[in-house]
Amino acid sequence: MNSPDSDPRPTVLFVCNTNGGKSQMAAALLRQAAGKSVHVESAGLVPAHHVNELAADVVREAGADMRAEVPSALTEERLRAADRVIIVGEAQVPDLDGVEMERWIPAQAPEELSTERELMEFLRDDLAARVASLNEGLGGTRS
Repeated sequence: MNSPDSDPRPTVLFVCNTNGGKSQMAAALLRQAAGKSVHVESAGLVPAHHVNELAADVVREAGADMRAEVPSALTEERLRAADRVIIVGEAQVPDLDGVEMERWIPAQAPEELSTERELMEFLRDDLAARVASLNEGLGGTRS
C-alpha cells in the first residue's frame, strides 16, 4: 500500500498467466481512462517474451496503447505494494496474508464470434466496461 509520504495515487495491479494479453489490455485501458490519477501495473505468473500483437491491435482501436509494454513477473513485493490486485482470467495466484485479490472472469463470447479478432474485440469490450466501473470507483478522475 502507498504510504502518506509516497505517491498518493492508488496503485492497481492486473495479473494474468503470461502478462502478454489480458492483464496488459486491462492496464492499458485503465491508463487511458484514469490518466495520471491512478498508478497502473501489470504482471504475469510466467511472463511471455512480448505482448500479444492482436491484443495490442484491438486495444489501440479503443484508443489505448500497450505496444511499448514488456511482460513482467509477479512478485510478492508487487502484490503487497498494490492497493488493488485484480486477477484477469484463470491465473492461479497464491493467497498471500494481508493481500486482497479480486478476479475478473471474462464474459463468455457469443457463439457467432468465430475469428480470433472477433473474440479479442469481445474481450477488449468486456475489460473496457469493467475498467470504466473500476475507474469510477477509484474516483473517476482523469488527469
